[in-house]
Amino acid sequence: MLQDPHFRILHYEADSSKVFVGTDIKGGIAISYRDKDANWGSIDTFTPYDELNTILRKIRKTEFVSFSTIVVTSYAYHFSKQLYIDFPNLYGVLSKGHEYDLKSNVFEKMPTVFMEKELSNENQYIRILGRINNKREYKYINCKYINDVVNLHSYKAFLPGATGTGQYGEKIAVPFIGFPADGSTETFLSIGKFSSRAEVENVIKYIKSKFTRAMFGILKRTQANTPGKWKYVPLQDFTSSSDIDWSKSVAEIDQQLYAKYGLDEKEIAFI
Repeated sequence: MLQDPHFRILHYEADSSKVFVGTDIKGGIAISYRDKDANWGSIDTFTPYDELNTILRKIRKTEFVSFSTIVVTSYAYHFSKQLYIDFPNLYGVLSKGHEYDLKSNVFEKMPTVFMEKELSNENQYIRILGRINNKREYKYINCKYINDVVNLHSYKAFLPGATGTGQYGEKIAVPFIGFPADGSTETFLSIGKFSSRAEVENVIKYIKSKFTRAMFGILKRTQANTPGKWKYVPLQDFTSSSDIDWSKSVAEIDQQLYAKYGLDEKEIAFI
């Protein structure tokens, strides 16, 4: 539909209760119209803000690579078959069809395989991030019981797999550092496969910027924080060779990003 030149949006209302009293429809209400005899050009990507449309066009005219290419889904980690070979009595503890998933309650469900500390220092254990009683917790597990995820043994940033409500411009959870040999339950997703802590600290600054939040908000219309929601956030070089000086404050980084993408005063004011 978004590629259909005969289709357009007549009105968009983010707050569904203004159209249907007493409702809360995530993503809002769109009133659409199609006329086979008219040609308005394809929408491609819909946003309800003119300024955001022009910002997006400017960014996509550059050598654009999506930030989503370095975002690893919160569903990346799974138990290996070896777990149930060594602990056959655990099969069936998790719900049917999810026997290999690291669900948010897996620490409580599988206490025999998750430990408070490593049993040896021979790199046999990895640390899994999760939540218990609404607080972040880390547990250790033998690495043979978990699949090998692309950034498991690298530095990365962690973010909750659900954050905010989907309202455009809202604050999102503050990302934090994941160290080599850190994995997570489905409660968190990870960003990047970095060789140094400095790169992670730079990506965290980038995520905190108003520029990034503005672009992330284009597709984030619910609580869900998935790799696809980051599609229109441009990827940056997070090393010291970057055209962005990451040693600056987040506010100063925003100014550098505005200049990099040629944003005008109206677009900057919108962000």
